[in-house]
Amino acid sequence: MLDALIRWVLAPLARLLYRPKVTGTEHVPHEGPLIIAANHLSAVDTAVIPLVTPRKVAFLGKAEYFTQRGIKGRFVAAFLSALGYVPVERGNAHAALAALTAARKVLDEGGAFGIYPEGTRSLNGKLHRGHTGVAQLALSTGAPVVPVALIGTDRMQPVGARIPRPVKIEVRFGKPLDFSRYYGMDASQAIRRSVTDEIMYAILELSEQTYVDRYHERPKAA
Repeated sequence: MLDALIRWVLAPLARLLYRPKVTGTEHVPHEGPLIIAANHLSAVDTAVIPLVTPRKVAFLGKAEYFTQRGIKGRFVAAFLSALGYVPVERGNAHAALAALTAARKVLDEGGAFGIYPEGTRSLNGKLHRGHTGVAQLALSTGAPVVPVALIGTDRMQPVGARIPRPVKIEVRFGKPLDFSRYYGMDASQAIRRSVTDEIMYAILELSEQTYVDRYHERPKAA
């Protein structure tokens, strides 16, 4: 019920209100395992991508969002599930493994999984070096990777803003990247690095950002 409400009512309303410019959706396969790899500029990115992608996209969500008590807690959990969020524990030694396991489950079931190779949103608008988890998923599952560029979402919901602003944004989908030639070679760090760099270059071409060849780190709290 919630899934239908989001797809047929909320999504069209959001597109009507914010009017995002979307190009390249013809590159998104309508079935089969798929990795959506995007740059990351704002907290709203994870809402924008599912709203404009022509199939359901799963993202990881903090497990605590799904375990709150009461009617409100159950509604939040149901709503996030309808959006495609997959609960996963974070902030412990097993978090990275749990995230990859959850992502692989989505792909093994033929779903689409969204990931930000940079690991965290960029606070300076530049595209940073990608972490190799995206390559490990592609290599271990054989899923193609569709690069995606988000443009303007940092103005839509700047850091600290609670409600997205009605500004112009753009979402560009690139052609699927096929890494089947490396299938099963996810144990090789060199191969994972090479595949990740190829994905990041595709995102860079779409986004036209300035590239920084180092991992992005959030400033430490004083």
